[in-house]
Amino acid sequence: MIKNKSYIGIFFVILVFGIFAIPKIIDRIQNGEVVKGDRLDNISNHSSEDKSKLLTIGPAPKFELTDQNNKLISNKDYAGKVYVLEFFFSTCPSICPKMNLNMITIQNTFFGNPNFGIVSITINPENDTAAVLKEHAAKLGVKSTNWHLLTGDKTKIFELANKGFNVYVGENSKANGGFEHSGLFALIDKNGDIRCRKDNFGNPILYYDGIEKEGVRTLQQDIAILLKE
Repeated sequence: MIKNKSYIGIFFVILVFGIFAIPKIIDRIQNGEVVKGDRLDNISNHSSEDKSKLLTIGPAPKFELTDQNNKLISNKDYAGKVYVLEFFFSTCPSICPKMNLNMITIQNTFFGNPNFGIVSITINPENDTAAVLKEHAAKLGVKSTNWHLLTGDKTKIFELANKGFNVYVGENSKANGGFEHSGLFALIDKNGDIRCRKDNFGNPILYYDGIEKEGVRTLQQDIAILLKE
């Protein structure tokens, strides 16, 4: 008898729970919220918020050089624009072809956006004159009016890379092509500041890998974020 009363009590509790809980569950299913909860929502929002917060490293170094159209271009021409900056040379036989293809991908992704630009600075200005860079741009498929391939005084360019951006470039007769340089891309925001995200260990990456596809995908995501700021 006692057991029967226990079963009746349990059944009554379940019945009451069903009366109050089932309509709410049905409503959540209809609203697409069945897998959500306060904790999950907080984790989800926090994660997306973190991704959108890019670090500000500091002002990008100033420059003033000649582009492929023999026009003097400076950092002031990129005021109010998000842009990517690289160091390269037209006869580079090693990493530059990959960098070129990835930069074309970036160009095409944001093509037509007047608030986005690209800066490619040669580290071999003795060969890469404005005329050479114009021909090189045509071969690459440069279409954006905001993509300037720049040349100028070699000493100033080397100082800009090594001391300004702290990105290594150098001459080396034993290196393939006679020059050494990194395959990194710098991201600069509309205010002229270098921006980046953190790596998996919480450290700033400073610059983006311009050779591997993963680095380029990350860069594209962060360009899109800065264009909305």
